[in-house]
Amino acid sequence: MTRVFFLFKKSLCNVGFSLLLFYLTVVNASARDLGLPDFATLFEQASPAVVNISTLTTPKARQSIYGPGGDEIPEIFRRYFGIPLPDETPSGRAQPLSLGSGFIISSDGYILTNNHVVEGADQIIVRLSDRSERSAELVGADKRSDLALLKIQSDRSLPVVRLGDSESVKPGQWVAAIGSPFNFEYSITKGIVSALNRSLPSDSYVPFIQSDVPINPGNSGGPLFNMNGEVIGINSQIFTRSGGFMGLSFAIPVDHVMWAVDQLKAKGHVTRGWLGVAIQDVDRDLAESFGLEKPMGALISQVVPGGPADKAKLHPGDIIVRFHERIINSSGVLPMSVGVINPGEKVKLEYIRNGKRKTVDVEVGQLPDENSAASEHRGNQIPSDKNPLGVQVAELDENYRSKLRLAKDIQGLVVIGVNRGAGRSIGLRQGDVITDLNNSNVTTVAEFKKVVTRLPRNRSISMRVIRGGNPGYITFRLQE
Repeated sequence: MTRVFFLFKKSLCNVGFSLLLFYLTVVNASARDLGLPDFATLFEQASPAVVNISTLTTPKARQSIYGPGGDEIPEIFRRYFGIPLPDETPSGRAQPLSLGSGFIISSDGYILTNNHVVEGADQIIVRLSDRSERSAELVGADKRSDLALLKIQSDRSLPVVRLGDSESVKPGQWVAAIGSPFNFEYSITKGIVSALNRSLPSDSYVPFIQSDVPINPGNSGGPLFNMNGEVIGINSQIFTRSGGFMGLSFAIPVDHVMWAVDQLKAKGHVTRGWLGVAIQDVDRDLAESFGLEKPMGALISQVVPGGPADKAKLHPGDIIVRFHERIINSSGVLPMSVGVINPGEKVKLEYIRNGKRKTVDVEVGQLPDENSAASEHRGNQIPSDKNPLGVQVAELDENYRSKLRLAKDIQGLVVIGVNRGAGRSIGLRQGDVITDLNNSNVTTVAEFKKVVTRLPRNRSISMRVIRGGNPGYITFRLQE
C-alpha cells in the first residue's frame, strides 16, 4: 500500500513538472510575440561602432564635474565632462583622461560626439572596440547644439552605426544607451522615451528627446538606440539635484544632428536662421490677459531693431502661433523651427495681435554670435504719485538711459520705488522699466496714471518689463 501511494505521488510530481515546463514555454513564446526588448542582440550588433574618447590637455587648475572648487550646483541641467581632471604632472603635462563617448558614422572614420567632451583639448584620442587607439582631428563643432565632428585615419574599413529617424520616435518606446560611464567602457543601459521636443534653458535650439535611460559621467556623446539598433540621438545632458542620475536624461535627435553634420563637414561650423525676437511662453494668466481661449504660441517680448521681425512689422505683444507650416504650441518650439531655416529664405508666419490672426512673410536672417547680457543698473529714487500698483515711476531721460544702458528706441517708465501692493507681490524693483501695461504702451507718467485707473479687477493683467536689458511679460491681478 505504501509503495502504491509512493508511485501515485511520483506520478503527480511528474505531471506537475510537465505542466510547469509547458507554462514556461508558453510564457517565453508570449514574451517573444509581445516583442519584449532583446538588448543582448542590440549590444552585439551596435557596440563595435561605439568609441571611447579621451583628451590631452594642460589644465590651469583642478576642475570637477560640479562647480569651481567642487561645490555642487543644484537643480540645473548638467553636461557631464567625466571624472575630475587630474593635477598637472611634474613635467607640466596632464595624463589622458576619459571624458566621454562617441560613435562612428562613416567607414572612413568620421565620428560624432558632444562638443563639451572635446572643447579646449590639445589632443583627442579615440579608442576603438578592439582597444586600438587613434589620434583624432576636430573637423568642426557647434556649441549651441553641443555637437562635435571628429575624423580618424584607419587602414581598414571601420564599423558604423545605423542611423534612425528621430521623427518617428514616440514616448513609451524602449531605448538603450552604450557608453563609458565613469570609464567603465561599453556599458549598456536601458529605459523608455519619456517625452519629445524638450526645450532646455541652456539649449533653446535643440528639440531634445527626454528618456529615463541611466546616464552618468562618461556617457556624454554616446548613442541612444531604438530597438532596431538604430541611433535616434546623442546623449548630452541630465537633470540632477544631487550630481548623479535622477531619471531625466536628454539626447539630441539624430535628424537635427545630421542636419548639423553636413555643415560641419563643409565649413566647420553651423549657420542658423534668426528671427530677431525675444520670446516667452504664454501661460493661463497671459492667455486671459490677451483674450485667448487657451495658452498657446510664443509671445514676443522684444523685437531687435533692424532684425527680420522688425522688418516684417512684428511688435512686442504679438503671439506667434505658426511658423513655416509648423504649429507653435509653446515658445520652445519657435527657436528650433527658425534655426533650421536657411538665412535669406522667406517663410510665412502667423501671429495674433489684439485678438485677430494675421499672416506675414518674413525673410529669415542669420543668427549672430552670442553676446553677453547687459549688467543691471538701478535709478535713484525720486518722489512720485502713488497708484493702485504700489509703485513709483519716472519717465526715461538720458540720465536713466545711461545708467540702465538702454537703447534709444526703448520707450517706457523706470520704476523708482516699490511700496506695498501688486507691484511688490510680482517682484518689481527699482531700475525695472515698464513699457506696456494691460496691452497699452506707457511712455509718460500721465499715460501710466490713466491706464492704472482703468485696470480691471479680479482678472489677469499683463505687464511688459525690461530688467537688466532683458524684456519679459508678467501677469498679476488686482483684488476688489
